[in-house]
Order: sequence, then C-alpha cells, then structure tokens
Amino acid sequence: MGWERVLIVEDEENERSGLAELVSAWGYRTDTARDGVEGLEKITSLEPGIVVADLKMPHMDGMELLERVSQLPRELAFILLTAQGSVDAAVAAMKLGAYDFIEKPVNPTRLRNILQNAARQRGTDRELEATRRLLRDSGKLGSLVGPSRKMHEIFHLIELVAPSTASVLITGESGTGKELVARTIHELSPRKNKPFVAINCAAIPETLIESEIFGHEKGAFTGALERRTGCFELAESGTLLLDEIGEMPVGTQAKLLRVLEDRKLRRLGSKSETAIDVRVLAATNIVPEEAVARGRLRNDLYYRLNVFNIHMPPLRDHKEDIRSLTQNLIKEMNTKHQRNIRTASDSVMQMFESFLWPGNVRELRNTVERAVIVCDSSVIEPRHLPPSFGSKPAQIPVSDANAIHLGVGTTVGEAERQLIMKTLESTRNNKTRAAEILGISLKTLHNKLKEYGTQGTQVTSDAIGS
Repeated sequence: MGWERVLIVEDEENERSGLAELVSAWGYRTDTARDGVEGLEKITSLEPGIVVADLKMPHMDGMELLERVSQLPRELAFILLTAQGSVDAAVAAMKLGAYDFIEKPVNPTRLRNILQNAARQRGTDRELEATRRLLRDSGKLGSLVGPSRKMHEIFHLIELVAPSTASVLITGESGTGKELVARTIHELSPRKNKPFVAINCAAIPETLIESEIFGHEKGAFTGALERRTGCFELAESGTLLLDEIGEMPVGTQAKLLRVLEDRKLRRLGSKSETAIDVRVLAATNIVPEEAVARGRLRNDLYYRLNVFNIHMPPLRDHKEDIRSLTQNLIKEMNTKHQRNIRTASDSVMQMFESFLWPGNVRELRNTVERAVIVCDSSVIEPRHLPPSFGSKPAQIPVSDANAIHLGVGTTVGEAERQLIMKTLESTRNNKTRAAEILGISLKTLHNKLKEYGTQGTQVTSDAIGS
C-alpha cells in the first residue's frame, strides 16, 4: 500500500507527529495539517487518497472538514478520530460519507487494518474507474471489445449488474462471447479475487453431470472411488458459470433450483448439507423461452436465473466492431505465438466485413490466429487467409438446391427435421458447422439426429471436425 498518500489532520502536535511517524513506518506517504483549514488546503493541493482527521479541532473541526470534502469532485477515504463514547458523532460522520472512525487513544492495530482496507477499496475504485475510462476511450471492457452502440449498451449492462449478487442469464449464438461476458462480470464484482468456475453442461455425459456440479462422496455410485468436490464448492465465495444451461437434464435442473433457493447443497451419497456462497451465472445459445415451451428448461429455473438478461448479438449484426476486434486479436496472437504482425490490410478488413461469420467472434478469432501464424510480413494479406475463405458469397443465395419447401399442414417437428438435414447437406455433414449455423449446440444436434434415427449418413460424407 506504499503508493497511497495519507494526510493526518490533528491539532495536538505530539499526537500529530506520532501518528505521522507510525503511518509512515507502514509504508504510506504521509503529510500533516494542524487543523481543518490547513487540512482542506492540503487536500486540494496534495490530493491524498486517505485523510485521518481529529473530530475536535479549532478553526474547523473534523465534521466540518468532512462536509467540505464530501462536496469536492473527487473521492477519498475519510477516517475520523473521536473521543471515547462519541457514538452520535461517529454515526453522523458515517452518514456524511466517512469511511470509518476510530476512538482515541488510537489502537495501532485497528488503525493499520482500517488504512489497509481503505487503500484496498481505493484500489478497487481506481480499477473500476480506469475500466470505465478505457471503455469510453477505446471501446473495451475487460476482454470484450467493440466501439459500436450495441457493445456499449452491453458494457453498460455489465457495469450495472456486476457489483450485485443477482443471477444473470447470458444469451446469444455460439461464439458470440457469452463466457467473456460472464468473466467480465466476475472481474468487476466484489468476488473478483475469488474463484471463477465455468462448466459446459452440454459437454458432460448425463450420468456424470450431477457429480460434476454437486460433487459426490466415496462409494456414492459404482466407480466413485474417492470423494469429489463439485463445481459449486470449487466456486465458493466466487462465481459459477453454467454454460449451455438448456442442455442440463431436467432432473438435475430441479436439484439445481433447490440449491439456488436454499443456498445449500448435498453431495451425492452424503447425508448432510453444506452451506454455499456462490453467485450463479448461466448462458445458452438457444432461445430460452422456446426451451421452456418445449420442456427442455424448467420454467421456475428459468425465472430464477433470468433476474438480469444480457443478450450478445451475432457478429453480423455489429460489423462495425470487426476492425477493432481484428486488431485486438492480432495483438493477442502476437503475444501467444511470439510474432510481430502490425495489422491486417484494407482488403482483408473488407473481406471480413462482407462475411457473415456463422461462427461469430470465435470463428473470427480462429481465422486471425491462423493468419498470424502463417503471415510472412508485418501485414496480414488475403493470401494468409484459409484457401476457402471468401471463395463463396457471404450469404448463399436461396435456390432450389438449398431451399426447403414446406406444404401447408407440415408439422413443426417435420419442418425442424428438414431444416437440420438440409443444413447438414449444405455443410457436407460437418456437424460442428451445421450446429453453429442452426444456432444450437453440437450435443443438441446429435440428440436430434439420434431422434431421427440417423447420424446424417445419407448426406455426402462425414467431415473432419464434426
């Protein structure tokens, strides 16, 4: 905390010099003032981060000084020194915005703790203000980038909800940056120094998901050879992101709802409950209202998680951010791969801005990373992009070959099946790409194909990466 400047305002010379010597010994830059009048002058000129002022002083006492300070266009931590039993004065000071108070004679341990906490809080406030300034100046918030109006609206929502404990449901297509939103919320919250744990509900087999989330005791089931700590306990005092919440089995959703309501969990095979303090964020790439209507997402869980909603738009809807995103990704990949690529050419940027990016920012990231690796100059040119990039129009025109013809009376289920199969056909059975285009998870696509009694074998070939 040695960078913090502390001003001691005390009319008694011995106490003033004693406090200054003590605070300086703890590593703070220390200044002194003999009364409130001199104190106000030094607050204006020296701009200390913390003020320690006596309540009883001639000319201007500590309470009046606090009132004057509260009107200044800058924030500082004000600590009031009071006589024993001056409870009313201390309460009044706190109402005026004092950070804390300490009774005389000063207990050095208590004073040091208060100074440390005040300096730490000041650091947090400065970081948040620096983040906001960065947002205003360059369109960034944490790892999120984008000077567009859409992204600024998202940044504003994140800043609003981050300090609270409210649950947040983050929606948007695959690859739009939902986990980055969750991480940014965590980093701007009071829990930022505690764990951030993310679990993808679509990537865990149904038989194991409860164990992954809630943990289990040794012998809870066949193969449970030792106790396992679940994600909730791993995220204690921090933040837990439940990604692809719509893929969680309905039975597990019921248990999750109970944990969220009771703030207690029971490991599989345990007879006792454990209290938890975890902020839960959830994300999904499907429309949650549709998932509720189809019985894939419990209505009560949806309302419990959807206290605050942040929707990430697809990249095609905010193409004005592509240049900033690309430049930021080049810097990131330079560090990752020890390269020194300066920028991308205008022709590459134009190609990027005319492409629809079905994989959104994730696809842009992968494209930029490949280009940085293969680039043989300081500027990324079209020749550094994947050979197939831009070889087709950004949006495939509708024709008889790729259109779906639905007659009156076609059921929703049949229409969905035809859409999925036609999309697979257009991607040469690349299931990963098909899932991205359809806006569903890969697990959902596989489940649909299983429901149809096929894994897409009737289309041309099974593409690599499906």
